[in-house]
Amino acid sequence: MTEMTKKKATIYDLSVLSGCSPSTVSAVLNGSWRKRRIKEATAQLIQGLADEHDYTANLQARGLRSSRSGLVGLLLPVHDNRYFSSMAQSFEAEVRSRGQCPIVVSACRDPDEERQIVETLISYSIDELFIAGATDPDGVHEICARAGLRHVNIDLPGTKAPSVISDNFEGARMLTRAIIERAQEEGPLDPDEVFLFGGRDDHASRERIRGFRDIKNALLKSDNEACIQPTGYSPGMTARAFETFYESHGKLPRCFFVNSSINLEGLIRFLGQHPHETFADIIVGCYDYDPFGSFLPFPVYMIRQDSEAMIEEGFKILKTPRPPAITHLVQPMLVKPRTALTGPLDALKDVD
Repeated sequence: MTEMTKKKATIYDLSVLSGCSPSTVSAVLNGSWRKRRIKEATAQLIQGLADEHDYTANLQARGLRSSRSGLVGLLLPVHDNRYFSSMAQSFEAEVRSRGQCPIVVSACRDPDEERQIVETLISYSIDELFIAGATDPDGVHEICARAGLRHVNIDLPGTKAPSVISDNFEGARMLTRAIIERAQEEGPLDPDEVFLFGGRDDHASRERIRGFRDIKNALLKSDNEACIQPTGYSPGMTARAFETFYESHGKLPRCFFVNSSINLEGLIRFLGQHPHETFADIIVGCYDYDPFGSFLPFPVYMIRQDSEAMIEEGFKILKTPRPPAITHLVQPMLVKPRTALTGPLDALKDVD
């Protein structure tokens, strides 16, 4: 066995094998060969040799030479719901398509952890950062600005950096209209039978509550403070809120909006402790999409937020010199009951 087969090839090894200069090999491997007017046949030869001999770029060394590491970060609040996991899948696919390496990490909705993680990512010389659903986006911005790191907010807006978010107000209007009109198909609907559970005091929740109230007032001509039941983003707290409502009223609301798939999980926990009659006639709207939720034994309307479009828009913004700190809205989609949509995982190749 030769030395070449025992270790990964270097640029200089590929230079010897191809008969090309090291600078030509480097241009092919970093994607700049067309600018150098290198022949396509030469590029194909070098790329084939790189694959054959297991060439891997030394990103750290590349960063020292060019001030570009090839690393792009995504800071999430949590991993464990379909919306943020879908966002991570979209992000990773987009970053890889650009020849870069994605880094995805969560901060568990802790502002101190957010800042510490960003400082750590900066120490690894990441090129760009997507800040998704941050508790303190402006605090994270200050750290990025001091380091000269290009960054964009996703899902929740900040005031000091550009942001790309779902149009939560319009999405909430679509969802509220759908569940009220579905309930009205089965008979008259009293305003006191329509509630919203979940969320906290953040921009997304406030906009969803505003949209919910806007349509409830338009269709039912009434709205009161008691119809809003904030629980935070916690399945346990949401389950307790439903239990408290049930103990007080002897039943669930006929028609209600839950603020996220996390809050929908709280509803399922509650229902698991009660007989089928408890949820025989309810109609639910969930401001998140999960295909399993769509096939529950009662109608569940959902809002699918377009994480793919948000990531794409974020990359466009990062290409813009000195982008203004404005908020870009991405239109969400209403998903009717008994519907399963495709997502980022469908783009992955089947593996035997």
